[in-house]
Amino acid sequence: MKKKLMAMILGLVVIFALTACGGGDSGTSGDSGSKELNIFMWSDYISDETIADFEKETGIKVNLSYMNDNADSVNKLTAGAGDEYDLIMTCDAYMESLINGGYLEELDLSQIPNSENINKAYWTEQNQKFCVPYLMNYIYVVYDKERCPIEITCYNDLIKPEMKGQLGSIDGARNLFPIALIALGYDPNSKEESEIAEAYEWLKKYNANVVAYGSTETNIVNGTISAMLTYDGNTAEAMAAMGDNNTLTVAPFKKDPVQLGFDLYVIPKGAKHMDAAYAFLNYITDAEVMAKNLVENPYSCPNDAAVAAASEEYRNDPAFDFDYKENIFFQEDVGDAIKIYDKYYQKLKVDTGE
Repeated sequence: MKKKLMAMILGLVVIFALTACGGGDSGTSGDSGSKELNIFMWSDYISDETIADFEKETGIKVNLSYMNDNADSVNKLTAGAGDEYDLIMTCDAYMESLINGGYLEELDLSQIPNSENINKAYWTEQNQKFCVPYLMNYIYVVYDKERCPIEITCYNDLIKPEMKGQLGSIDGARNLFPIALIALGYDPNSKEESEIAEAYEWLKKYNANVVAYGSTETNIVNGTISAMLTYDGNTAEAMAAMGDNNTLTVAPFKKDPVQLGFDLYVIPKGAKHMDAAYAFLNYITDAEVMAKNLVENPYSCPNDAAVAAASEEYRNDPAFDFDYKENIFFQEDVGDAIKIYDKYYQKLKVDTGE
């Protein structure tokens, strides 16, 4: 559920008056100086209603543009995205480099009072100065108990010959290589080329069993595949689509950890509509607003107040009901080693004909 630096001196910033509030009031008004907001993020990852309600409440027109992978957002940020965008979605794996490179505006959290709703366990002290968490997602294996030829309890099960033609998978170097590294007994954030090269060889076997990449929940619902490496939100959608006939289960890993990743909003250096960006960040962190957004985007959420305000159906979703939530790992910024990952990832794409 997931691809150098142009320093600009900001002119006079019209400060948007924000006040903390509850009970569904997002604390925004129609008095913002800026009347447009340009956001770059994943597609189909925020409800149309959420955007429409924000526009109606504030009078700010939201222009959405979409990324294909995390590299897209990083490339824009490092090329001086403030000329074009006011908010960009990125992930935790790149935050250290983006902060150290000076590509992000430092946030004034007093202008985002609803950010107090976010669980600080998911928001490091350093990151609090530069990003606001939106949603988070566990990346795990889900399979059909009736159709999958084996019980899946570890990543190495995914490369067994019985799984030929049975797998769907999310894509991306920093999603795929960590599971291979774990299967081989290495650090999922390894910077060693020899280990990454071994992971590449493991992923060649994995790819041999994969039928489709991307959002594969439709494939598992219609029976094209019987297992998939995916985000928890995609699992929730697949289980809901199967209704009373749901036979999907989250693979009961005993040892291998699963990834917990975060999608974060950042303001690029030199953004032209910072007041509108603050207004949106305060709006989306409002408990009632985010709870409503979770209906269409049922991913794990770092906003505790929103989870409490969400429906019982969301809070009790079987996609989140697994017993190894403590056995997790995070994507770390691997620095220059990302070039090694990219090299072997591109080789993997050639191997699969993509």
